[in-house]
Amino acid sequence: MFHAEARRREAEIDYDLRGSASARVPVEITCMKTDHIGTEAIDPRYAELDAWSTEDMLAAMYEGQLAAVEAVRPALPALACAVEQAAQALAEGGRIVYVGAGTSGRIGVQDGAELVPTFNWAAERLLFLIAGGTPALTQSIEGAEDSEVDSARAVAEAKIGVHDVVIGTAASGTTPYTVAALRAAQAAGAVTIGIAGNANAPLLQAVDHPILVQTGSEVIAGSTRMKAGTAQKVVLNLFSTAVMVKLGRIYRGMMVQMRATNAKLGRRATAIVSAIAGCPPDAATRFVEEASGDVKLAILLARGLRATDASRLLGQHNGNLRAAIDALGANRHV
Repeated sequence: MFHAEARRREAEIDYDLRGSASARVPVEITCMKTDHIGTEAIDPRYAELDAWSTEDMLAAMYEGQLAAVEAVRPALPALACAVEQAAQALAEGGRIVYVGAGTSGRIGVQDGAELVPTFNWAAERLLFLIAGGTPALTQSIEGAEDSEVDSARAVAEAKIGVHDVVIGTAASGTTPYTVAALRAAQAAGAVTIGIAGNANAPLLQAVDHPILVQTGSEVIAGSTRMKAGTAQKVVLNLFSTAVMVKLGRIYRGMMVQMRATNAKLGRRATAIVSAIAGCPPDAATRFVEEASGDVKLAILLARGLRATDASRLLGQHNGNLRAAIDALGANRHV
């Protein structure tokens, strides 16, 4: 398989890609580790990286990225359990809370910020606890990630509770700010999820759902924005998307929870309504406008329901379009 081959190649010692790098034998360098943290290991395979050709260098980094994606596969069963429990809590009105520092924190913000436009997730049900606060998204705030007091205070001030889902990411799994926040969130009864790249990391021991993604050493030692960061982004993509599917915000692979708030989204909404309801695009546009951009409502209007009846039907089924359509009976196959 392609991924297996990529992982095999990434594990090779020489990376003899085009014959020009066959002499990459490190001199007086061993595979050292920092406190036995795999993501901090110095890998002798890349000792001469700065002497390689640009193409060889890029190929090595590219293959590292493929290996990072493949490293997510063993974590899928644990991730599935986290999705199930998270969806149950969020169905009760809870919030999604991302916790992190540095690169991990920024990746969490990137994932969470997309939930609002993509799935019409309420902004007030989204929270970011980032070491150093908002300024840390664009600049390094020295020492912020070491403050356990700040993170515990942030959890308390946010009034984290039993219906909230708190996700912490840290490549090493040892970041004090993140670990302390997840411990406080778990004590408050929230569903807690930790994503880290090292087995037995404190973060994984502090949560209900430990997600271990062992990406190993980086091409540039300790630069966890690369392999570890890629794996974190993949895990968060999978998690948040799967949760939204479980919450009924996706129907037949389409974003039926979105609202048409600009021209591009208006065209997308028209296409979705037309495809699901089987009506011409001009009619779909009219239904979208009548529903004030609410795609689910527009689909039910296209099926002949009045706006009040359509709203009531969706309310009876917690906004789940599939359940609402099924309730209409088997006379129409949508």
